[in-house]
Amino acid sequence: MVTLYHCDGARSFRPLWMLEEMGLPYELKMLPFPPRVFAKEYLALNPLGTIPLLVDGDTKMTESSGICHYLGIKHGPTPLMVGPEDPAYGAFLNWMYFSDATLTFPQTLVLRYTQLEPEERRNPQVAGDYAKWFLGRLRAVEAATATAEALCAGRFTAADIVIGYALRLADTIGLAKDFGPNVAAYWARLQQRDGFKRAVAAEQQAGVEQNVAPRVRA
Repeated sequence: MVTLYHCDGARSFRPLWMLEEMGLPYELKMLPFPPRVFAKEYLALNPLGTIPLLVDGDTKMTESSGICHYLGIKHGPTPLMVGPEDPAYGAFLNWMYFSDATLTFPQTLVLRYTQLEPEERRNPQVAGDYAKWFLGRLRAVEAATATAEALCAGRFTAADIVIGYALRLADTIGLAKDFGPNVAAYWARLQQRDGFKRAVAAEQQAGVEQNVAPRVRA
C-alpha cells in the first residue's frame, strides 16, 4: 500500500488529492508543520526533512507534482493523465511543471516572511513583492480558464490538481482576494469536487487520530 507523509495544508495535499481522485488505498501519516527537521525518525526516511514523502514499495519520492504524475502512470490508467498521443500533452506537462517552478515558489516566500519567520525577521516588502510576482504569473491561469472549466484536454486532470493546490495555498495566505474572476470561479469549482472534499476530510481526520495540531491559517 502507498504511504504518504503529509503536513496540514502543505504541498503533500497534491498527492493526497490525487490519491482520492483515483480511489487508491493509502496510509496517511501526519507530521506537524513546521519543523520536520527535529523529527529524527522522519529524517531517517527522508534526509531532506521535507514534505511530502511518498513510499510505494521500493520507490520513495519527495516532489509533489512528480508524485501525482507517478501515481497516474504507475497506478493508472486514469483520465487524470494526458498521454503523448493527445494534442494537449505539451500543455499538460507545462502546467505540471508550472505549478511549482512558477506558482508555488513565490508563495513560499510570502508564507515565510509573513508567518514562519520570528516577528523581528518578518519583511512586509519581501512578502509584498513576491505576492505580486505570484499574482502576475497567475495571469496564465486566468487566461486558460476564461473559456474552459479545466486547464487542458477538455477535462479535469492532474494538472488541475497541482495548480489547484497553488490556489489553495494562496487562499491560506490571504491572496485569494486578489484572484481574477476566472481564477476565482475555477477555484470555487475545484473545491466542489468530491475528490477535493475527501482529501480535506482525510487530512482533518488523520490529524485528529494522530494528534497533530492543524496549521495556523492566515
